[in-house]
Amino acid sequence: MRSRAKVMAGCLLGTAALGVSACGSSNSSSSSSTPAASGTTSSGASGGTVDVYSSLPLQGASKDQTNAMVQGIQLALSEAGNKAGSTTVKYQSLDDSTAAEGNWNAQQVGANARKASSDKKAVAYIGEFNSGASKVSIPVLNSVGLAMISPANTYPGLTTSEPGTEKGEPDIYYPTGKRNYVRIVPRDKVQAAALATQMKTDGCTKVAVANDKDTYGAGLARIFDTDIKSKGIKLVSDTGIQKDAANFRAYASKIKAAGADCFFFSGVTANGAVQITKDVAAALPNAKLYGADGICESGFTNPSKKGIPAKIGKNFECTVATLNLQSIPGGPAFLKSFKAKYGTDKPDPYAIYGYEAMKLTLDTIAAGGTTRDSFLTKLFATKDRKSVIGTYSFDKNGDTSLTDYGLYDVGPDGNPTFKSVIKATAG
Repeated sequence: MRSRAKVMAGCLLGTAALGVSACGSSNSSSSSSTPAASGTTSSGASGGTVDVYSSLPLQGASKDQTNAMVQGIQLALSEAGNKAGSTTVKYQSLDDSTAAEGNWNAQQVGANARKASSDKKAVAYIGEFNSGASKVSIPVLNSVGLAMISPANTYPGLTTSEPGTEKGEPDIYYPTGKRNYVRIVPRDKVQAAALATQMKTDGCTKVAVANDKDTYGAGLARIFDTDIKSKGIKLVSDTGIQKDAANFRAYASKIKAAGADCFFFSGVTANGAVQITKDVAAALPNAKLYGADGICESGFTNPSKKGIPAKIGKNFECTVATLNLQSIPGGPAFLKSFKAKYGTDKPDPYAIYGYEAMKLTLDTIAAGGTTRDSFLTKLFATKDRKSVIGTYSFDKNGDTSLTDYGLYDVGPDGNPTFKSVIKATAG
């Protein structure tokens, strides 16, 4: 994991040009600004042209998920003939990762946010994939009133101050005082409850948790710890790991001695997920293994992509907000269109979230959201939207009303396969 100093330096360099500083680390975040007028006007107008950007990590362990998202975005746009009503929509995909890190990079995130913010025709920014990256980009985009739609962020502190968040959140990310960020996936308060519910169903009695110390992983672990205790299941360990450690055998021995019968990794694939799961499985061959949406992807589950071995995969389950694409509204039609364009009807589950993010963007533009101000107003007015992922609304914080999570196991092809719907329940 990058040191806090390196992350802070990247954030400062990435946002200085806009007079905003923001940092996303597992321990603290801050923002300060002399903001531009909220809602800087786009030159887009009905019958004219507007620009839309996405910012996702297109290199490294998450690339299967994020490239599928981009494919979904492009599919929605091509189906619309690059139009939203009478307005032409131009889209540009930006990479917020670097080859050296194989993950998102604070400086690159800042550069992407500045690029979109300086484009007067830009009305929407689809991203980020990682919650820590959004800590960097939200304040930059907020300072110019540019709407941000995340197809993947689940960390609660980006929108709320509920338990599991950090001091000052979420207000520190919105220097203008006006919200510009929405997410189309349920936040981790919902995901943690879903995971805890499933573990109770599966008969877990003693759970060990390892988190990757990043914003998403550490935040989800904090919330999960409370939920699992509320279900009468003992938490034997919650340990922050060093993502680039050569092995985690000592950790595995420690949780074995503690009597763990279930293990949950809270983090992303790039941050040591495969190695720690292999070491835990070696020490506890009968333990049930779990992951959240950060590792519920082929880069973690598929041996041919340097994921976990097939034998370990038999004991693994994970959660993603996506349900069975064959049964959700618009799912079959989406799969048919996806296969026609890309040659497969088994895309990564996140493909449909890229698709919906662009569909939402196009519909908001078509409804009159051709300037930054009008786009934001209409975006936050989204109510009872009937979409390919279900019917949803946004609350005043920018959170979706969707709550169900899908449970996935590892299919014969090594990729995550939908198993069932988890109805999260309180302790």
